[in-house]
Amino acid sequence: MSHEEISTILQQEAKAILNIPVTDQYTKAIDLIVNNIHDKHGKLVISGMGKAGQIGQNMATTFCSTGTPAIFLHPSEAQHGDLGILQDNDLLLLMTNSGRTREIIELIALARGLYPEIPIIVITGNKESVLAKEADVFLLTGNPGEVCPLDLTPTTSTTVMTVMGDILVVGTMNRIHFTAAEYAKRHHGGYLGDKSRSVG
Repeated sequence: MSHEEISTILQQEAKAILNIPVTDQYTKAIDLIVNNIHDKHGKLVISGMGKAGQIGQNMATTFCSTGTPAIFLHPSEAQHGDLGILQDNDLLLLMTNSGRTREIIELIALARGLYPEIPIIVITGNKESVLAKEADVFLLTGNPGEVCPLDLTPTTSTTVMTVMGDILVVGTMNRIHFTAAEYAKRHHGGYLGDKSRSVG
């Protein structure tokens, strides 16, 4: 691969990030996270299928390490008993680029069958989707084209979802005044643990 081809991919990814719509829905999402997790002592339950699910798993661990209890719930396993992880003060964060992922649509129905008032944040590239319309808070990715030459493999879409997750994490950290000392309590080992203790 030439330097020019690499540069083109980087530019496409960067452009997609800069084209993420900036709306008041981020503030509303952070309000829900703070209210349900920090005020009501629930947890953030993140779900997605396939590549979006892998981004969701990373997002859950990042929230945990920065003071917001979160777990990843596999949407298929939810149908086989794992839905029992949900509690009435929890908050769902669902991720799907297409907005048509069957397992995620079914998860909404299942979750609301258990707790009809459970709030839901949806990250998707499809503002006309059932999921977007069912959400209490809807975050649009901007629906970027994939850098995959077939425009099929989740590449740019998952990059954008990662960045959107970072916005929610950082916004929540700021709202709860999360400190290096608190970070250190959650990171006993490794470089980051050492670093957090040195500044905390």
